Amino acid sequence: MSITAERKLALIEEYKTVEGDTGSPEVQVAILTERISNLTEHFKSHKKDNHSRRGLLKMVSQRRKLLDYIKERDHPRYATLIQRLGIRK
Repeated sequence: MSITAERKLALIEEYKTVEGDTGSPEVQVAILTERISNLTEHFKSHKKDNHSRRGLLKMVSQRRKLLDYIKERDHPRYATLIQRLGIRK
């Protein structure tokens, strides 16, 4: 359900804005998107896992808040990010 350290480092490298960047909204959204997709796969075989479903809903909400923040600050940056991640909105 969680992502490996190697995958997390790869996401940071791919979505960082400056050198040494680990906490920018783009990186956070990318990591959350990866975790959400892993949990979505988990639910295909564990339909009654409601405790993890609550965590999934919290992650989706957190990602939405971060995306709203980026959209408010810099709309072209938001548009490129959702296109790169393949999420719809």
